[in-house]
Amino acid sequence: MAKKKTSTKAKSSHSKHSKETYLEWYESMLLMRKFEEKAGQLYIQQKIRGFCHLYIGQEALVAAAVSAIKPTDRMITAYRDHAHPIGLGMDPKYVMAELFGKKTGCSKGKGGSMHMFDKELNFYGGHGIVGGQIPLGAGIAFADKYKGNDSVTLCYMGDGAVRQGAFHEALNMAMTWKLPVIFIIENNNYAMGTSVERVSNVTELHNLADGYNMPNEQIDGMACEPVYDAIAKAAERARKGEGPTLLEMRTYRYKGHSMSDPAKYRTKEELEEYKSLDPIDNVLQTIKKKKYATDSDLSEIQDRVKQKVQESIDFAEESDYPDVSELYDDVYVQEDYPFIKE
Repeated sequence: MAKKKTSTKAKSSHSKHSKETYLEWYESMLLMRKFEEKAGQLYIQQKIRGFCHLYIGQEALVAAAVSAIKPTDRMITAYRDHAHPIGLGMDPKYVMAELFGKKTGCSKGKGGSMHMFDKELNFYGGHGIVGGQIPLGAGIAFADKYKGNDSVTLCYMGDGAVRQGAFHEALNMAMTWKLPVIFIIENNNYAMGTSVERVSNVTELHNLADGYNMPNEQIDGMACEPVYDAIAKAAERARKGEGPTLLEMRTYRYKGHSMSDPAKYRTKEELEEYKSLDPIDNVLQTIKKKKYATDSDLSEIQDRVKQKVQESIDFAEESDYPDVSELYDDVYVQEDYPFIKE
């Protein structure tokens, strides 16, 4: 039986968001979707090797969040991480080159699918260890608080990662120290192939924050408006020094856990039910209803996205692999700390 989408605690009025915002959401999500679809095809062609986890269906969690934060804010996530840097503004050619293992990739071809990174965009990965990014996200927020910065960290994780002890330790410390971090659970119903219901008595995952008296909400992650509102509210709270928030984003991935997953643990009816809630279609319908763009305008956006994806493939194909002499480069970085004396 298909899982029914739960009602959410955060609702939003479409009228409060501008024409420009809707068009930005549409183009950003469409670029993520088309990039991921092409990445899946290239993986089958063995142009991309190793692991490959696609974000198809979850695009609203990034597009809306990016529009709700400042450029100085931070973002960190798990290994389903191609869409996050693209949403933050990275040219997709650097993401594709990284998927190809080329030296022009954002991690110089050494990270691959699970380890995207861009310091200039304040994107801190891309982490392959389940739950490993959660204490790191809290640590980034701690550094900003220590330095007196106005930055907020968005720390993404899957629903399976909340079973890790590091999740609970990070929540405890973040709330105790009132760290400016927003913990975001991308609850797509399955930890690999295991449903939430099979691994925990607590299926409303945002309630896990209650044990630390941390503000929390369950959000409709298939629509940009409630995602935007929840992130903006949590970010404002964090900037006031009031500490962290846990947001459970109810979303869905249309593909399997990774490219090697046939996803036989769910029904076709369940998949189609969630596809009927598609975040890109939701935004597109609002654009058409409010006449924010003509068919010609939309075709122009679609052509621009198609061109960017093709350019990313061409760039990756034409780039070189890292030289073997670079194998041990970038393992350590020398930093100077004035408060540490030799």
